[in-house]
Amino acid sequence: MGTNMLSSKCSSFSYFSARRIAVSIDVPKISTARLPNRSLVAELDYLHKYIPTTTTTHTKEDPYNSKINTNGSTTSGTSTPNSTEEVKLHLIMEVIADRIEMHKYIGAQRDNWNRLLMTSVNMITLSASAMVGLAAASPSGAAIVALKVSSTILYMAATGLILVLNKIQPSQLAEEQRNAARLFKQLHGELRTRLSLGNPSENDVEEAMEKVLALDGAYPLPLLGSMLEKFPRTVEPAVWWPRQKQMSRRKEELGGKLKGKNGWDARSEAEMRKIGMILRKKDMAEYLRLGKQVLNFNKVLAVSGPLLSGLAALGSCFLGSVSSSWPVMVGVIGGALASVVNTLEHGGQVGMVFEMYRANSGFFKLMEESIELNITEEDPHKRENGELFEIKVALQLGRSLSELRQFAAAVSSSHEERDFEEFASKLF
Repeated sequence: MGTNMLSSKCSSFSYFSARRIAVSIDVPKISTARLPNRSLVAELDYLHKYIPTTTTTHTKEDPYNSKINTNGSTTSGTSTPNSTEEVKLHLIMEVIADRIEMHKYIGAQRDNWNRLLMTSVNMITLSASAMVGLAAASPSGAAIVALKVSSTILYMAATGLILVLNKIQPSQLAEEQRNAARLFKQLHGELRTRLSLGNPSENDVEEAMEKVLALDGAYPLPLLGSMLEKFPRTVEPAVWWPRQKQMSRRKEELGGKLKGKNGWDARSEAEMRKIGMILRKKDMAEYLRLGKQVLNFNKVLAVSGPLLSGLAALGSCFLGSVSSSWPVMVGVIGGALASVVNTLEHGGQVGMVFEMYRANSGFFKLMEESIELNITEEDPHKRENGELFEIKVALQLGRSLSELRQFAAAVSSSHEERDFEEFASKLF
């Protein structure tokens, strides 16, 4: 009997223990936010503090990859010195990232200017033209005076807005900011690649700062004082890079273990010389020619728009004052033509097309200067690595290596290089 009582007590104890364990386990799960990666936190802390000291980077211990020292102990961390040049390049990269966002937002703002102001001017002009037509059909009295004054005010306001639009060319301003954002992003990638190669020098820091300042001067942010001339007398390529100096880079920077003449030979020098000549005489000259044509067309539109709206305002002023029908004709037709010209100039973004041609010619000018700088350098080890430079030129021109060599051979075999019809670039 005692045994039965003992077994019943044990079973009841185990039952209540199980319920207690079940109750303690059955708790609601609390969803916690995922903590950021420790490496990311360390990187952000490093970028914002800029402490030029030696830090130790501890890697996750791996029994298979851990190194065994001579005394038998294993090491699972590596010590990497953070040089002052690396810290400076990280600082410049943060400034460049800020520039990218600034140019991106300002470009979007100026694109909105172009669309909103063009639409507003067209609505004002068409409304004034309709008022002139209604005034001509209305009997003499207070109605014709009100329509006459209203249409004149609207035409004068439209003329002023068209003059401002033609002066600043918002579509061209937006294209400038887009180009600046793209070039700053390209420079940011170059610096990231330079840091990944390791051992940056003070020359790299100075070169990066010069490129940032050159881009700031080529694509200014403010409108007043430093805005680029929208109707220059002569069309020249856009220049967004500093004056290129003679290269004095170490062998390890671009070519790794360099052999011989740093990847250069007589064939590659001749090919690059021919390509540089075609870039200067064909590609760059063609885009300068197109840019000049677009600029002249834009000048005609910039003069025609306010002239037509001003004539329409003059016609509306004389509405009802003379017995002739010319005020009505000038007021209605002038307003309609002013809307067409304004739409063609700013809706067609003629200023943006001119800036695009100017930037393209600048791109070819930069390539031609880079080629000349390399092939005129007497010491081949101070040049960029020949094989890498050939790959870069081929990709920038939208060609493969075989296509680039065939193109250079075709240029060499032609009797008159000036009459060579093919362009070097296949991209644009």
